[in-house]
Amino acid sequence: MFRPKILIIDDEAPARMRLATLIADIQEQCPCDLIGEAGSAQAALDSIAVGKPDIILLDVQMPDMTGLELAQHLQQNKDKSHGLPQTQTHMPAIIFVTAYDNYALTAFEVHAMDYLLKPVRAGRLAEAIMRIATVQAANLNHQQMEQIEPIEPIEQILPVPALATARQCFSVLERGRILLIPVRDVLFIRAEQKYLTLQTRSVSYLLEESLTAIEQEMASVMVRIHRNTLASRQAIIGVERASTLSEVDNGDEKLQETWQLILRGSDERLPISRRQWRTIKGLVRP
Repeated sequence: MFRPKILIIDDEAPARMRLATLIADIQEQCPCDLIGEAGSAQAALDSIAVGKPDIILLDVQMPDMTGLELAQHLQQNKDKSHGLPQTQTHMPAIIFVTAYDNYALTAFEVHAMDYLLKPVRAGRLAEAIMRIATVQAANLNHQQMEQIEPIEPIEQILPVPALATARQCFSVLERGRILLIPVRDVLFIRAEQKYLTLQTRSVSYLLEESLTAIEQEMASVMVRIHRNTLASRQAIIGVERASTLSEVDNGDEKLQETWQLILRGSDERLPISRRQWRTIKGLVRP
């Protein structure tokens, strides 16, 4: 008999204990294996990569990252390899477990298979797990699972708040592991060939996203300084003059004065384009 592997993700220990107790109580009607618990988003991603659970019981409200954003990161990274040997990030079925009913529709938009309200009843949890396990036992692939009409347990759903206007973290795939990089740690993002380079104080990462989309999403924290570069607003500490050689019409080179951006925590000076100079000048003006 197929026994789905379950991972509990909740930042509150009593809530994790309650779900673990329920899983133990429903074993007779719904055989399943609890393979672990996680109290944060990064711990959850690490546990998913190692344990490869079939189902995750995921809280919506967590201090480091919402469960909705965590689900988005899983979706975005499931097929990325960043030039490394092809790997596929494990994508478990998601059951949201939360005290808030007004995130239900948003939860299904990030491919949740069910949405349970706390305090969770044993019978309702068993129903949700068995429904997903039946599909998984039939060896359906993830695309087929997405086509199954999800259960909507709430009779009247309140207006759905949108996800945070800007995410709290970027997710990058390194050696088959999803890493969460807090937006506050990013100094700049630069487009290079087909990827973006995300630079923190000490490490750079490859990011497979659109620079324009990031600029639109994070206009309050990132500013464009060049056609291929966004910089962190909070990291900007000044500008300095620089001289560069540029080719003129007759093929000769001409020394041209430009401006470069100085960022806190970085020795690298970033070129500022003429088009963006007025914006940057306004940010650094005394």
